[in-house]
Order: sequence, then C-alpha cells, then structure tokens
Amino acid sequence: MAMQSTTKRSLSRRWEDYQPSKTMLVWACIAAAIATIVVGFSWGGWVTGGSSRTMAAAAGDTARGELASAICVERFNAAPDATAKRAEFKAISDNYKKRQFVEAGGWATMPGQTSPDRRGAEACAAVLAT
Repeated sequence: MAMQSTTKRSLSRRWEDYQPSKTMLVWACIAAAIATIVVGFSWGGWVTGGSSRTMAAAAGDTARGELASAICVERFNAAPDATAKRAEFKAISDNYKKRQFVEAGGWATMPGQTSPDRRGAEACAAVLAT
C-alpha cells in the first residue's frame, strides 16, 4: 500500500495551477459586467441620457428663476416709488397676491420678454417679504 500524501497545497500554488474553461471565463466576464452596471447605477451616480436631460432642464429652470429673481429685486428697489411700493407690498398677507403684485408691477418681466417669469416673481416676492 502506498502512502497518500496528506500535505495540502498552498492557496497560491492552487491559484497558479487553476485553468478555467472558456465557458467559465465568459460567465465570469458577464457577471462582472452586470455587477459593474448594478453598482454604477445604484451607488456610482450613473444616470441615463433621459435622466441627465431632465436634470439639466430642471437646473436651467432653477438658475433662470434665480436670475429673474435677482433682477426683479434690483428693479423693485431701483423704482422711484420703492418705499411706498414696499409698504404696499408688506400690507399684502397672501403669498399668491404678493406674486401677483410683483408681476403686475412689471418687475418680474425680464428684458426682451412680454410676460413675467413666474418662478422669478415667486422668488422675488419671497425675498421682498423678508
């Protein structure tokens, strides 16, 4: 009877000797690609083209509203009767009516536009109310 070797090969030696089949390599690549996609969209911050367009449009609308608000406040404060208009504005209690007051005064109508910017008027009214 021959003695069987009871010594175990080291992990590094087993790694060196391992020769996976082509099928195993293909499935490993597919699994790695799927895992990368899942991690990228879940935690990596990846977004689709449609989502990025939606976010860019929302950011543009927000920026445009902020700019319109700043212009509106400057126009309101630069008006010759600004003190009287501010007192009249402060007397209004409803936020909707404050926005309408700003829109009616023409301060929220941006240069080159014919109608007031709604977001700009809302933000302008909020700034003027403070």
